[in-house]
Amino acid sequence: MEGWAWFGIIEITWVIVLSIWILLERRPPRATLAWILALSVLPVLGMVIYLLIGPRKFTRRRLKVRRAQRAVHAAAPRHDEPQLHITQSHAAQLLIHMCEQAGGASPPRYAEIDLYLDGASGYAAMERAIESAAHHIHLEYYIWERDRTGRRFRDLLIERARAGIEVRLLVDGFGSNQTPDSFFRPLRDAGAEVARFNALTLARLRPRLINFRTHRKILVCDGATAFTGGLNISDVHTATYSGDAAWRDTMVRIMGSGARGLQRVFLEDWHYAVGSAPTGPRYLLDPATLRGRAEVLQIVSSGPDEHLNAIHKLYFSGISSAREQVLISSPYFVPDESIMCSLTTAALRGVNVQVLVPAGGDIPLVAAASRSYYPELLRAGVRIYEYGPPILHAKTAVIDNELAIVGTANLDTRSFALNFEVVAAMYGQSICAKLADAFTDDVRRAQEITLDDLLHAPWTRRLTESAARLLSPLL
Repeated sequence: MEGWAWFGIIEITWVIVLSIWILLERRPPRATLAWILALSVLPVLGMVIYLLIGPRKFTRRRLKVRRAQRAVHAAAPRHDEPQLHITQSHAAQLLIHMCEQAGGASPPRYAEIDLYLDGASGYAAMERAIESAAHHIHLEYYIWERDRTGRRFRDLLIERARAGIEVRLLVDGFGSNQTPDSFFRPLRDAGAEVARFNALTLARLRPRLINFRTHRKILVCDGATAFTGGLNISDVHTATYSGDAAWRDTMVRIMGSGARGLQRVFLEDWHYAVGSAPTGPRYLLDPATLRGRAEVLQIVSSGPDEHLNAIHKLYFSGISSAREQVLISSPYFVPDESIMCSLTTAALRGVNVQVLVPAGGDIPLVAAASRSYYPELLRAGVRIYEYGPPILHAKTAVIDNELAIVGTANLDTRSFALNFEVVAAMYGQSICAKLADAFTDDVRRAQEITLDDLLHAPWTRRLTESAARLLSPLL
């Protein structure tokens, strides 16, 4: 038999075996076809890429996450049941119930909420909370740079640890891989605990783990004040060091019993990373009094250990039930079929749907894939704006005047299915109005995209965007 014939038989066998392997993972059809195509055209390189970013589930690690969740739940005080009477609309109550049933949400609670729309003010509020902590400080970050911002926060934590405050810092093993252990050694020497989530080392390099990251950004002080949003610990987020090039971002401060949801998420991730977590009522306080106006808040988390993807369900259900407006900011906008359907259907129903994305962004491939979705959205009546420079990094949503979302999740497959993410779902007119005003201010600094703009784009750009779209299920 000719050599080319043998090669053909081997290639066909290879494709069949890989197709069976991919099919057994039960991915969405679009993602399944994309992977089969990639592995067929680029068998060797495709396999390397698949091992690095392809596997969706990791059974042993998932069991370890579940053990951590059970351990933290068992250690929680008995009064950890929802006590408030929800007075929100029927639609809001259904969203709250849906998130709880999806298994990725804390009970709804009252909280005082403050928004920070830039890194300088967000970091300043975080520093004040750290300086005021009386018992413990818990931090979890995807990226912690060894730049001026990273050193400033590290040195502040060193001071607090030396003063007898319990300090625990969890950083992602991939996102913070460029920050060596030597950078954190002075913090450990001061008495703090530092750990890495799925650390990547030559001794523990496992391709199946590279794709599973904690993308969460969490700060909790004394169990009663907490922060989350898009801010990592990096100079790029603050005009103090980056000037006019500082990324536009949003962070929320949560005070009161609503902070307990973020505390629980941190403790579960800490238990997963180190094998144990601190217990006792000091870590899950339930403050009885609030100083200002309180909103109903629910912390919603999701990750590759979950099957129902609560954050995805929150966005889909919220958009699908919208009656007046949907305002979305996302630096990485690569919607799957269900999110696309909910956005276009809402616009066709007459809902004011607006999407704000960065002009270019920091990952060209993602930006190209994002633009490939514009025509369908625009034809349905969705209005699209491109912000910047500087880069837009805020991950927010406002739905009607009932639901405001601030968190770490983007509108893409990676956030909805692969990363460990967390968002604050806030059900109140006041916070919705503030976030809607911030969105309007951002739109004033953005350029609206029209179908005419897309039709007159160079054919090379349109071809690049169409090609990038083929990789959307993998991004």
